[in-house]
Amino acid sequence: MIFTGGAARRTNFRSSDTPHLAGDSARAKLIQPEEREDMTRRAAVARRVRDENIFEVAADKPEYSVADPAKALKIIREDLGDCTRCVLHKQGRKQIVFGVGSPRAELMFIGEAPGADEDQQGEPFVGRAGQLLNNMIKAMGLQREDVYIANIIKCRPPGNRTPEREECETCSPFLMRQVAAIKPKVIVALGAVAAKTLLAINAPMAELRGHWYEFKPTGVRSDDPSWRG
Repeated sequence: MIFTGGAARRTNFRSSDTPHLAGDSARAKLIQPEEREDMTRRAAVARRVRDENIFEVAADKPEYSVADPAKALKIIREDLGDCTRCVLHKQGRKQIVFGVGSPRAELMFIGEAPGADEDQQGEPFVGRAGQLLNNMIKAMGLQREDVYIANIIKCRPPGNRTPEREECETCSPFLMRQVAAIKPKVIVALGAVAAKTLLAINAPMAELRGHWYEFKPTGVRSDDPSWRG
């Protein structure tokens, strides 16, 4: 099912008509032939993860056998540790921003990276964009505690710059494990980095924003309170 816009409203996520994120056929409608040749390595990695089914990413991980998603998320956080897997740990981050919300959320928001406020407080989307996101959630008849919020990467890039491809590739497997543990029915991609990484699409954000895309087994809508694209 493709969603092409509309005002925020209360949504029944228990409906059997579950939205999905775009596969190859929907992606072909958005990308011109010349753009296909320009697909980044990050998009190729994300597409491979998608094709393998993100719920299978955690199959060989310690949390896979844990039925309680809260316990599974705790295992993933412990595995992440005081991460030094990319250069961001040496570039002034105060702490890792893992994610926040209900471990059983049916709706999940994924942004690109923590900002200064998030790095200070250790929670995603707590600055001005977070206030707007909270208002969007309330307009849907939900509370922040009802959803789960995370980012593609978990450390603040210096100067709030856009995350680098290598940083996204290094950190996103932990996000995929979080998604696999939570099993949300819908994912909202907040911004260009999140949308392009999750969709494996190298297309202008203006073409991606405000649409539904088919995906197995969850859905992604691209819309960001601090969208700059």
